[in-house]
Amino acid sequence: MSSNTDGSPPSTSSAAAATTRDWIFPSYSFVHSTHNIRRTPRRRRFSSYHPPQSQQFNSTAPASSSEDASNSFTTISPSYRPQSSEFVNYQKSTRLVAGRPDEPAAAPVKSNDAVSSEKIFSKLFRGCLRIRPRFAFSVSIVTTVLSSLLSKNFTLHKEVTQLQDQISKLNVGLKLCNLLDSPDMYNSTLQDVSLDPSKSLKIAALLVSIMLLVLPLFFLKYVDYISSSRRQVDNNSEEVSLNKQLAYRVDVFLSVTPYAKPLALLVATLLLICLGGLALFGVTDDSLADSLWLSWTYIADSGNHANSEGFGSRLVSVSISFGGMLIFAMMLGLVSDAISEKFDSLRKGRSEVVERDHTLILGWSDKLGSLLNQLAIANESLGGGNVVVMAEHDKEEMELDIGKMEFDFRGTSVICRSGSPLILADLKKVSVSKARAIVVLAEDGNADQSDARALRTVLSLTGVKEGLQAHIVVELSDLDNEVLVKLVGGDLVETVVAHDVIGRLMIQCARQPGLAQIWEDILGFENCEFYIKRWPQLDGMQFEDVLISFKEAVPCGVKVASSGGKIILNPDDSYVLQEGDEILVIAEDDDTYSPSDLPTVLGGNLPEHELIQKSFERILLCGWRRDMEDMITVLDASLAHGSELWMFNEVPENERERKLTDGGLEIDRLINIILVHREGNAVIRRHLESLPLESFDSILILADESVEDSAIQADSRSLATLLLIRDIQAKRLPYREAMAYQTQRGSFSQGSWIGEMQQASDKSVIISEILDPRTKNLLSMSKISDYVLSNELVSMALAMVAEDRQINDVLEELFAEEGNELHIRAAHLYIEEGEELSFYEILLRARQRREILIGYRLADTEKAVINPPAKNERKEWSMKDVFVVIAEKE
Repeated sequence: MSSNTDGSPPSTSSAAAATTRDWIFPSYSFVHSTHNIRRTPRRRRFSSYHPPQSQQFNSTAPASSSEDASNSFTTISPSYRPQSSEFVNYQKSTRLVAGRPDEPAAAPVKSNDAVSSEKIFSKLFRGCLRIRPRFAFSVSIVTTVLSSLLSKNFTLHKEVTQLQDQISKLNVGLKLCNLLDSPDMYNSTLQDVSLDPSKSLKIAALLVSIMLLVLPLFFLKYVDYISSSRRQVDNNSEEVSLNKQLAYRVDVFLSVTPYAKPLALLVATLLLICLGGLALFGVTDDSLADSLWLSWTYIADSGNHANSEGFGSRLVSVSISFGGMLIFAMMLGLVSDAISEKFDSLRKGRSEVVERDHTLILGWSDKLGSLLNQLAIANESLGGGNVVVMAEHDKEEMELDIGKMEFDFRGTSVICRSGSPLILADLKKVSVSKARAIVVLAEDGNADQSDARALRTVLSLTGVKEGLQAHIVVELSDLDNEVLVKLVGGDLVETVVAHDVIGRLMIQCARQPGLAQIWEDILGFENCEFYIKRWPQLDGMQFEDVLISFKEAVPCGVKVASSGGKIILNPDDSYVLQEGDEILVIAEDDDTYSPSDLPTVLGGNLPEHELIQKSFERILLCGWRRDMEDMITVLDASLAHGSELWMFNEVPENERERKLTDGGLEIDRLINIILVHREGNAVIRRHLESLPLESFDSILILADESVEDSAIQADSRSLATLLLIRDIQAKRLPYREAMAYQTQRGSFSQGSWIGEMQQASDKSVIISEILDPRTKNLLSMSKISDYVLSNELVSMALAMVAEDRQINDVLEELFAEEGNELHIRAAHLYIEEGEELSFYEILLRARQRREILIGYRLADTEKAVINPPAKNERKEWSMKDVFVVIAEKE
């Protein structure tokens, strides 16, 4: 209790009232007394209750008056903060003063559910009230602009009303003065009055343009607000926010729609024209159409706004000009991207080839250079052709590699495209249905994988909807896969098994030195090659007379029409040509020969000579090939009985027999040859020295199976083996033979290693399987080995079959185990010493042996002449000359 300030004792009623008052609301003296104030030890910062700093209470009001007591307050010190118990007592006292003493006090404790719901509501409420500074600034600016415009609108409306009143007053005065009889004055007055609705329309247009300009900002802020509200309500929700959904839709539209960017630029341009036109219509006196056109001129040329007058007009025109610059920059970017994309498409080979009757090459390998060279030579007579190459390589890299090829294209255009032959869309891109020939190259590497890919390529080609006009030439690596490819491709497919062809050529060339060069002349288009053509004037003529009917060609077969177009090599002389038959010849080009009148040729008889029987041969095979069993089978059919075949490689002997047996070879059934196995490395000298190298008639250095995937590595190994063998052979020759040989040659010194190796080359024939054309020059300059250039010969065969698919039947017979093949014959089989004969006369003598003479090689030259000119001219021959004939296999 507190005493009065004047020191007099209070009355009883006053004391009771004071006691009650001080209990409910402390008096001013009690509050400010230093003895009665209970200070809190620490001020709460986050209290849920904060009483007002000053409260007034009427101390003289009776306690029974609830209305007066509830509205009367006394002043409380700002430093006063009641504790929780005091706040409860305060609530109770308030209820008593309000006249509700029987109402129970509410419990201060709340349930957990209520607290959590209150927290959530408070979070939502605070999130709704949270406004970013930028957004608040933008809203304030927009609000200011709108309010100023509305104020201006009302001001103008008031001025219009005043002007209308003045006009009405003037009209009344004019009527009084009888001045309204003038029609011009009347029309001008009506025109001034009619301006009022137009002014309102301009203000409305200005407001609409501003609202349309601000609307996207509000929309984006609203989307951002909705997204943030969703994240605050449920942080664990997996629902994608609205702004991410909108960004995703825009991304899909721009990426899926082909003309999305130009369309967006067009829409932006139209919106800017419309908004700028409405704004200009609102701030200028021009019509809406003129304002829209003026807006377009500001967009197209940003300098047109220099003539604008007035603050509003200049502000709007500058804004439109800025938008026009942005749109112009976007347009430049789109045009630049479109041009760059088009150039990239052209540079990367994505454009479609619009060609007809072109040669299409699918794939990329080391044989491509030789193939392009042969096709260029073949098309030279036509003034050049078109060759399209499609591979899974970059177009620029392919063109760069082709540009490095050292040969003349002779007018032929090579077009490169990047794509896969397994995709129909890529095949359509190179006009596959309009090509005249399709060549499928085998990939470098594993044979089975390469043939599997060739098979899938053939399946893709047969699935072209437009159909194919061309035949398909497929290069295969394994003979066993040929049947499957022909089964899939049917009559459209011609196959060339590279591995098998090279193996058979190596055997033929090893037994007949110089045959490799002849095959290069026949298969390539540089010299003479095979042609098939029909000559109706030869119908009814015997084949014996057909042989001497061409001065610029050598006939060697007939394509029989009655047998379904079967080609017969070396037919009987008595065969009579029927209607529809065609002649197979060897000529320089398809337009360089024609039949002529029959010349007078005296054949004569063959000279008498003893039949030479097959002699014993010893052949060495260095290395291991996948088709070793096929080579052994061919050698067994070609060699004399009792010949020896030595096999020198790193494959263990027991594993060799297993591989040969798995390949289909029955070793016990070999008739003419005996297999001799030696194990060793062909590039190690001591291993080679263990072999009787000086005793072999022929040595075949094969591209070993272990390194055949790399042409350079295989050729390096073959070249090293060749040099080691020649050096060992030269060291083992008698010294006097070496001296006599060097004296005869006279081109090398006594210690010249090349001379020694050339001497050794006369004792035995070495055939090296060469894959890289660059290795050919090394062997040609050294002249220490005959050779077979695998990739080049296969490319020649592919080019020849691509130009005329019928030639494939001829090549298959010449490479097969049975039928006809090329032979090199000695001169004494056809002529006598010192005898002068023409080429036609020797040809007729060869017919007595059932052979067709196609060329010869003189003793003092190294290159054979195929299809010689002046066939009816006589000359003296030497017994050291040799003749090239097509004859049946012995």
